[in-house]
Amino acid sequence: MWLNKLKIAIVEKDTALLELLLNDIPELKKREDIESAIALLGEATCLVQSLKDTTQSSMEQVRKNINFLKSGVADAPAKFDITS
Repeated sequence: MWLNKLKIAIVEKDTALLELLLNDIPELKKREDIESAIALLGEATCLVQSLKDTTQSSMEQVRKNINFLKSGVADAPAKFDITS
């Protein structure tokens, strides 16, 4: 059951479900289940890394866009008022 949920979480790219499943890893008895779990956890690691890289590149693009937009705005003239 846990392995099936893990497979579904990976296919659906559901990081919330992945987190829940990783917090509650059952003790697996069969060698086949253990090997499947290892393979699936490796795939989950690749998925999370891929999502992290995508998020990072999106954030960098947003920063570039903000800097570009700021470059088109004229700076307010500096005021030095000593009359008060």
